[in-house]
Amino acid sequence: MKAMILAAGLGRRMGVLTQELPKPLLSIEGRPLIDYHLQALAAAGVTEVVINLHHLGERIQQFVGAGEHWDIRVTYSHEEQLLETGGGILQALPLLGNEPFWLVNGDIATDFDFSQFRRETENHAHLVLVDNPPHHPQGDFVLASDGQVGLAGGQRYTYSGIALLRAELFAHKQPGAFALGTLLKEQVKLGLVSGERYQGRWSDIGTPERLQQQRRTSSYR
Repeated sequence: MKAMILAAGLGRRMGVLTQELPKPLLSIEGRPLIDYHLQALAAAGVTEVVINLHHLGERIQQFVGAGEHWDIRVTYSHEEQLLETGGGILQALPLLGNEPFWLVNGDIATDFDFSQFRRETENHAHLVLVDNPPHHPQGDFVLASDGQVGLAGGQRYTYSGIALLRAELFAHKQPGAFALGTLLKEQVKLGLVSGERYQGRWSDIGTPERLQQQRRTSSYR
């Protein structure tokens, strides 16, 4: 099983915190966010992880290395120009192969157990959705009782930044910068996206205030 961690973002909303440190290296309880993700993926049986790099990418590469600490193989997809979430995944597809792979945003904090996550999907994407946080009350997607994801007609939930994706999702995309969210909504309209609701610990570490809130809470795992 392979996975990709998105770690190329600029982290501008974090202010001075990300001037010398990329968001995935911001720490909670003394450990960088990306450390938690790599540990969780390895515990779930992932053997290879691809990390995309742009902003201060050398700092991430120095910390993670080839993945020996987690007993996994880590490779890197370097972006000379920032490709956004969708473009970054598309560039990394040759490293990910043809089988479904897990995707994790490098700037979230969660206790999600990947070993309980479904490892296959007939859809082009399977999303982990969470209850809408205060900073995103409108949500992103509707989750039907049969597990299919829609855009309207029910309770809306927020995309967590965790997904199982198939390479077919990107079959008609051209190289360049584009957002994964836009592509997912296109595929939702075609009925090719499923999902599940996660009610455990999760936070998008998008601002200094959210980072401090996570640091004030109890044990991360």
